[in-house]
Amino acid sequence: MEIAGARAMVVGGASGMGRATAEALARLGARVAVLDRAGGDGEEVAHAVGGIFHAVDITDFVATERVLDAAVADLGGLHIAVNTAGGGKVQKTLGRNGPHDLALFRQVVDLNLVGTFNLNRLQAAHMSRNDPIDDERGVIVNTSSLAAFEGQIGQVAYAAAKAGIAGSALVMARDLGSLGIRVTAIAPSLFSTGATASFSDEQVAPLVADAAFPKRMGRPDEYARLAVAIAENPMLNGQCIRLDAGQRFGPR
Repeated sequence: MEIAGARAMVVGGASGMGRATAEALARLGARVAVLDRAGGDGEEVAHAVGGIFHAVDITDFVATERVLDAAVADLGGLHIAVNTAGGGKVQKTLGRNGPHDLALFRQVVDLNLVGTFNLNRLQAAHMSRNDPIDDERGVIVNTSSLAAFEGQIGQVAYAAAKAGIAGSALVMARDLGSLGIRVTAIAPSLFSTGATASFSDEQVAPLVADAAFPKRMGRPDEYARLAVAIAENPMLNGQCIRLDAGQRFGPR
């Protein structure tokens, strides 16, 4: 996929890995739509990269379809979609206060897994209308997590949702292959985004002690560089790529 001149969408693009990806795509000549919740820095980021902003709550599945339609109309098409929106809450399957709250489990799965799949099915529909270039119409990059493979105590909901994203990459790639649309996922370890961005060196050290190298949290631009590499390389398809410095999580 040639990034220069492509129409790109970054969902969760107001901060962290999403923001870094929007900036990287814009630097390489893509026209970028930043989608994120209202009230954040989405408009500021979109303005800085010469793109457009659309407010979206991806857990409102019906409204998300309308927002995507509007964003793609404003872009004039869709070739690259990077989805980084998500989050989790900690609760054990069975804790001191009883069984895991079922509504909380559904909330985490809706946000991460159902929300991502809803984006994917709609993004693929828009991409399918493109004229193919070297037989390719589009590429989708989703965000899984190391928790999909090595979730820690209390992460059962988050791990299940992120494992669903990892596991669906190959199936969706096969579903969409005849249309020339690729699907991949990135599974980051601990990255310096959100609350972790303010951690001191002393706080970070035990969290990354099991990493092979480098023994630090990932940086948002390192996620962005992988997302760009996936977009540019047509042989990257149907897989979940760990971005983890050789990190392996213990149970806690």
